Amino acid sequence: MGKTLLLEIGTEEIPARFMKGAFEYMKSFLASRFNELRISYDEIDATGTPRRLVLLAKNVAEKQRDVEQEVMGPPAKVAFDATGSVTKAGEGFARAQGVNVEDLKVKTTPKGEYVYVVKREEGKPTIEVLPSVFEEMIRRFPFPKSMRWGRRKIRFARPIHWFLALFGEEVVSFSVEDLKSDRFTYGHRFLAPDAFEVRTPEEYFDVMEKAYVVCDHRVREALIKKQVREQAEKVGGVPDDDEQLLNEVNFLVEYPVATTGRFSEEYLELPEAVLTTTMKEHQRYFPVFDKDGRIKPYFVVVNNIITDDMELITRGNERVLRARLADAKFFFDEDKKTPLIEMFKKLKDVVFQEKLGTSYDKVMRFREIALWLAEKIAPEKKELVDRCALLAKADLESQMVCEFTELQGVMGREYARIQGEPEEVYEGIFEHYLPRFSGDELPETITGAIVGIADRIDTIVGCFGIGLIPTGSEDPYGIRRDTLGIIQVLLAKELNISLSELIDKSLELLGDRIERDPEEVKRDVLEFFRQRLYHLWVSEGYRYDLVEAVLSAGFDNIVDARKRLDALSEFSKEPDFEALMVTFKRVVNIIPKDFDERDVDPSLFEKEEEKSLFEAVKEIESRVEELVNKGDYLGALKLIASLKEKVDAFFDNVLVMDKDEAKKRNRLALLNRIASLFKKIADLKKVAVQKK
Repeated sequence: MGKTLLLEIGTEEIPARFMKGAFEYMKSFLASRFNELRISYDEIDATGTPRRLVLLAKNVAEKQRDVEQEVMGPPAKVAFDATGSVTKAGEGFARAQGVNVEDLKVKTTPKGEYVYVVKREEGKPTIEVLPSVFEEMIRRFPFPKSMRWGRRKIRFARPIHWFLALFGEEVVSFSVEDLKSDRFTYGHRFLAPDAFEVRTPEEYFDVMEKAYVVCDHRVREALIKKQVREQAEKVGGVPDDDEQLLNEVNFLVEYPVATTGRFSEEYLELPEAVLTTTMKEHQRYFPVFDKDGRIKPYFVVVNNIITDDMELITRGNERVLRARLADAKFFFDEDKKTPLIEMFKKLKDVVFQEKLGTSYDKVMRFREIALWLAEKIAPEKKELVDRCALLAKADLESQMVCEFTELQGVMGREYARIQGEPEEVYEGIFEHYLPRFSGDELPETITGAIVGIADRIDTIVGCFGIGLIPTGSEDPYGIRRDTLGIIQVLLAKELNISLSELIDKSLELLGDRIERDPEEVKRDVLEFFRQRLYHLWVSEGYRYDLVEAVLSAGFDNIVDARKRLDALSEFSKEPDFEALMVTFKRVVNIIPKDFDERDVDPSLFEKEEEKSLFEAVKEIESRVEELVNKGDYLGALKLIASLKEKVDAFFDNVLVMDKDEAKKRNRLALLNRIASLFKKIADLKKVAVQKK
């Protein structure tokens, strides 16, 4: 029976967004080290609060498993002489392995007879192994952002104040610089700030709760959800079901106590987004809605403290929110006095990027791109697209957005609606920002989609054009997000746009603001899109080699590339797919790199297999082209696959690389005709033949 292992790292408050990644790291690190060190265990878990990271492992073996291994030595004829006596070489091997010569054994291997010894390594007590494991884990914590604190050299998300480390009832004694582990911890910062002793890991969670700390983040989250819902129900409502807000609040408190506050009904005149943004983004409050989804003049706040007079805390939160909403109402009322077109003109004084000009310049560029796109895919929407593009960034000069930056687009939509703009214009102003993050909603209107693509491509090409190319974690202008945004909108709306032409249009409008060679910029932007497509589709579950094969055949039309990928993926499920790939990869691999001849001279055929294959190719070529032009790539692939038997017969009976140059080129031209059937769908050289 093993023991329970507990490690608590006590810190200053760690940012909420760091926590779950930290838990995963601790679990995977300890599991990996235990496996390497031959320490068995039943379960590893990690949890915590803003002020502590907790690692727990159950039924951990008290010592490493013993291990036996064979260590090979010199050949037997070298280790022993003709009489069977041990030679100096044999003695040296025994001495190096720490054994007596009597322990030398001989075994027969494919290379002959060799001397070996069996070495037994006895496992160490786990308590002796753990200190180095903990120290390494703590020093290697991969937080998104770490710093050195005070005089310590160790980097961590926030300053570390203590280590609680127990293996059963024993303290796991280790140190990191001036910090030494012990069996002491601290409770809630205000309600139980003094140090106290933890005797065993099994009692940890109970004694922590008595010290006003709910350590398990899952228990704490469930408690918050329950309390928030109960508080909202007291005022006849339901809380905002926002998982992101719940997660953040969960890692802001150690002992959650929810209370309900109220604000004046006069603020209900503000747009709902203003109210919810103020409550959620600025104060971390949960808005309350009625059964019909209308916002009520209440909010739920999750406090990190309990007092005899919780009403006092509630009134304090109400005062804070009242001040924020009063500001918002003032800004809203003032903004309504100014037409959006006047706000737009003020963008002339706002620098978007020093080398790329003002925000006004940017709007005028992507407005032209949007009109160009509308002409191609929705000419009947040109007037709406033009108006939407012109006003898309106007709210950046509103007082509301200057104070609440999260509301860009939201306020533009609201002001445009109030000022009587057409619905597709004011919805498009908001939607051109979509998607704003992974998993976000996508534009519903074609106007919003077009303006969003135009805005993003201007940013992408402009930044690449002046050398602001994302590297590593550096992406100040959100180029990765914008690139994925274009991809997702094109796919969702099935917009058949040429990516090359889109980039060319952007380069044309950027003109002499571009500092690099335009062809290099275009090449780099296309490659960046290719990388984003590759990672996106692989993350969605497509085989990496099939993605590479499709992208290598071209991705200028992203919608078309996705259709080809879907067809190839479906085709790969055919039972004889691997055999088909072996056959057709043989076709493409034998053709020289720069060979582009497709004219075949039947008079040079010597074998029946050549003639038969040629006739079969001629018979399906036009049908394959027709299917490809219709976008029926799966049908085209299945039709090409019908050549397999004749291709195999060709390779079995015909020497392609004949000494006669004319015959060789003629046979290569025939194979090139077959290879060309695939070229518009996928590059078969990239498909990995997976042996089953």
